Amino acid sequence: MSSSPILIKPCIQALSALANPKSTLLDVARNPILFWLVKSTLYKQFNAGENEHEVQRSIKAIKKLGYRGVFLGYAREVLLGQSTISPHGGEAIPEVDAWLKGTLQTVEMASEGDFVALKLTGMGGHALYLLQQRLLPASFMDAAIREVCDAAIAKGVNLIVDAEEQAVQPGIEAWTLRYQKYCNHGRLPHRTTMYGTYQAYLRSLPSTLAKHIEISRREGCTLGVKLVRGAYMNTEPRHLIWATKEETDRCYDDIVNALLTRQYNPTLRPVSNCSGKEIPPVKLVIATHNQESTRKAHNIRLQQATRNQPRIELAYAQLQGMADEVSYQLIHGLEDRTSSEDSVPLEKPNVYKLLVWGSIKECMGFLLRRAVENSEAVARTKQSQMAMAAELKRRIRKTLGFTV
Repeated sequence: MSSSPILIKPCIQALSALANPKSTLLDVARNPILFWLVKSTLYKQFNAGENEHEVQRSIKAIKKLGYRGVFLGYAREVLLGQSTISPHGGEAIPEVDAWLKGTLQTVEMASEGDFVALKLTGMGGHALYLLQQRLLPASFMDAAIREVCDAAIAKGVNLIVDAEEQAVQPGIEAWTLRYQKYCNHGRLPHRTTMYGTYQAYLRSLPSTLAKHIEISRREGCTLGVKLVRGAYMNTEPRHLIWATKEETDRCYDDIVNALLTRQYNPTLRPVSNCSGKEIPPVKLVIATHNQESTRKAHNIRLQQATRNQPRIELAYAQLQGMADEVSYQLIHGLEDRTSSEDSVPLEKPNVYKLLVWGSIKECMGFLLRRAVENSEAVARTKQSQMAMAAELKRRIRKTLGFTV
């Protein structure tokens, strides 16, 4: 995406037309010129590849840069209004089979300790209908999801259920809690955790998360939390979202603080007096491109290390092709410093890159959302350039033996 404000709007309009083609000419799967143009530019920047060879090459390059691992997702999805499949028709099983095949491929391409993202609407029109109606998955969907869970457990791969539009999100959350109970129960080895994705731009997030914390506590399983700001702002009803960016930022940082310290606060409150004063340990992924949020989280971890306090399991994640300055600072700027008090070594941050793979046509919805995110990040471009320059200077000084 361009960092020029003048070019951003037409770029987004063009991508929207390609993501929802009304003619063969605009279909990237049928127009070879468009196919080449998109693959050599946007797709190359934001996606891992179309097949196993391309994906493994991308993963190898990412890990060579010092990342702990990857979040790998299969791009197949069905958005509201796009499905032409009857919710009760015989086409539902082939759609689920296609999702299962791609998702099992994704698990196979991941390594132990990596994360695989699950997009539940990728199972097709029937799944979309059930999620909208907040109904349980059909038996063949349940079998498919459990097969994915079993494959991940066998390989030691974590699972993350993607957040989607609010029209289906309550259904997604119910399904996620259902399979978290299956994956995250204490009877299983602790190599695999299923995470839900929580969007901080939603006014309902604090109450939703508090309920899920209480449910997990009662059921004796660990809650997995991937915290994002949100990616569907342009399509969500406006009243569901905080009025200002500052409110979203405050919500995000307060939730992170509460989960890291295991203490409720004015933003994240217990659902009842019987919930206890402490938050049970969760497994947290701070998925953000916001440097201030990562800095605040890291400072909390530093204080906990200095005081020899227990710490929850934590990872950081940024999207491929975005916010590299945030990732690099976590990997190369924080891992090799020590605290000023008692020379307590810092833990090496677990930093991941989020990669999405699939055909170019399957990835168009994902690319459109990245374009919108980039348009909102234009104001940070100068800040990002300065941060990258500072990081480059730090590395040069370190290589030459100067004090960092």
